[in-house]
Amino acid sequence: MGAISLKLPEDVLEASRRCADTLHLSRAAYIRRAIERMNRQTQAILRARRLAEASKKVRKESLRVNREFAAVEQTPDA
Repeated sequence: MGAISLKLPEDVLEASRRCADTLHLSRAAYIRRAIERMNRQTQAILRARRLAEASKKVRKESLRVNREFAAVEQTPDA
C-alpha cells in the first residue's frame, strides 16, 4: 500500500479525528474511506457526463426514428 503525507488545517484534522472516533475507526481509515467515497462520486459524475454526451450525439437520429414510427402508427390499416 502506498503512503501520502497531508497537511490539513487544524480544524479539519480535529473534525476528522472526532468523526473517526465516533465510527470507531483510525483517522487514517476514516480518511481512506473519505477518499474512496469521493473517487466513487467522481467516477459516477464522469459516467453521467459521458452518457449525456453520447445521448446528444444520437439525439437527431433518435428523433428521426421516432417520427418514422409515429408516421407508421398513424397510417390507417390497409
